[in-house]
Amino acid sequence: MATMESLIGLVNRIQRACTVLGDHGGEGMSLWEALPSVAVVGGQSSGKSSVLESVVGRDFLPRGSGIVTRRPLVLQLHKTDEGRAEYAEFLHAPKKKFSDFASVRKEISDETDRITGKSKQISNIPIHLSIYSPNVVNLTLIDLPGLTKVAVEGQPESIVEDIENMVRTYVEKPNCIILAISPANQDIATSDAIKLAREVDPSGERTFGVLTKLDLMDKGTNALDVLEGRSYRLQHPWVGIVNRSQADINKNVDMIIARKKEREYFETSPEYGHLAHKMGSEYLAKLLSQHLERVIRQRIPSIIALINKTIDELNAELDRIGRPIAVDSGAQLYTILEMCRAFDRVFKEHLDGGRPGGDRIYGVFDHQLPAALKKLPFDRHLSLKNVQKVVSEADGYQPHLIAPEQGYRRLIDGSISYFKGPAEASVDAVHFVLKELVRKSIAETEELKRFPTLQSDIAAAATEALERFRDESRKTVLRLVDMESSYLTVDFFRKLHMEPDKTPNPNQTAPNADRYTDNHFRRIGSNVSSYIGMVCDTLKNSIPKAVVYCQVREAKRSLLNQFYVQVGKREKERLGAMLDEDPALMERRTTIAKRLELYKSARDEIDSVAWK
Repeated sequence: MATMESLIGLVNRIQRACTVLGDHGGEGMSLWEALPSVAVVGGQSSGKSSVLESVVGRDFLPRGSGIVTRRPLVLQLHKTDEGRAEYAEFLHAPKKKFSDFASVRKEISDETDRITGKSKQISNIPIHLSIYSPNVVNLTLIDLPGLTKVAVEGQPESIVEDIENMVRTYVEKPNCIILAISPANQDIATSDAIKLAREVDPSGERTFGVLTKLDLMDKGTNALDVLEGRSYRLQHPWVGIVNRSQADINKNVDMIIARKKEREYFETSPEYGHLAHKMGSEYLAKLLSQHLERVIRQRIPSIIALINKTIDELNAELDRIGRPIAVDSGAQLYTILEMCRAFDRVFKEHLDGGRPGGDRIYGVFDHQLPAALKKLPFDRHLSLKNVQKVVSEADGYQPHLIAPEQGYRRLIDGSISYFKGPAEASVDAVHFVLKELVRKSIAETEELKRFPTLQSDIAAAATEALERFRDESRKTVLRLVDMESSYLTVDFFRKLHMEPDKTPNPNQTAPNADRYTDNHFRRIGSNVSSYIGMVCDTLKNSIPKAVVYCQVREAKRSLLNQFYVQVGKREKERLGAMLDEDPALMERRTTIAKRLELYKSARDEIDSVAWK
């Protein structure tokens, strides 16, 4: 099973790739937005920056009075192996590694000023920063400008509304987890973060409350009413944080030492000692990481749907670009066919085991299909209540006299219909593997690298062929399921009929006296369940055979057959276009191909996690 770190790390990588390709905005929801992340929200001077630095374990954020965070900071934390050096990377400076975190602070300030100038203006253009460290958990945090109630000198009057609107664009998204920062030495009822979180997340499902500055509260007071959920209850537990003091900041006290002091504060505190195991920045980071992992798993179906939709749109865009016209000689037909044969050799090596990838098909049959079959809701369908309902409805106005023939058939048909989902999923899973092997084979065929257009043509032809094979395979496996419904195994029920009733019933006076009792319906459900178990064993063996026959076997035999026929009929000019390409079109196609690569890779990686 994929670990929490690897799943969130995967999301981090996909989000970063989306950003590199500019795939984080536009019409509709982008893949970046569909992947959950954590937005850090709080009023100015609420301790937002200190919380982030505590989570990271490094002093790296600009400090000062007024609005310090003037652009959103998308902070991706990547956990590395113990002993590895810590470093940071900015998206706007991808080839530069920052090992000095004072330089990171300066770079954030410089990059902010580059867009906003030295003024106190704000900008919604985010800064993307990745930190690699053994002292962090895998997590994506978005640090947003602090909420404020009044504009200060040098700021427009609209600054209050501008900041709130910017923050709202993030926290209103259903996939955004809100980290609401509130200082303990202020009334929680006046907290800007809690007020905004309550508006956009009234149920509190997406909100985590963080209480800072516990050590700065008036003597004789404490924040237990908030931390224990009596003052303001959230669905998730409140977490208390003790930030570094200004004296510690001035002395550049190491953040790891600050974490230790924070732990000691809670462990020795008479007020908070009993909550020490659920307090502090380290606990907060783990809590967020665990919750983020759960949210990601819940969102996997909608994320996969979005990826598939975007892939279709990108493929359509590729088709719209068209092909340039070039002059050609007749010998180019031979060259094109040689390129295709070279690709075909690599593709077969992947399937037959000479290269990696073909074993994933076996994984579909050996792991994914059995797991999907185990999850089918037969217990619900064959529950006593449902069996009684189905049998009664099948009887109509005339109750059955001996055995509920129609009830049995309806229950069996309803149960067998559930097999269609895993059957089609197996077809799709193998289809995804074959498509990925086509992509890999094209990339690994050295002879094709000179001809991007021909690569695209082969990919399109192979994809079209795989779609045909998938359609035929889907029809075949659905026929297998339908066959099980169309003719039931009579001997199975005859043997059941001949077996003595094993259900003890001392009051039974006639063979059919309990026809409408719970025991009667339980026996029906048990019989159907046994029969469905037999059908399940049959399909578990026959579905893989059908999929291999219709998809894998055909891919090996005739993947490019129709392409060969089409190429043989083309005019010389069209053949030339396959072996040459306008540089601008090549660049455009490359950009689209990268996005397709990103989405296909994301789909395969996320899909592999979803099956586990």
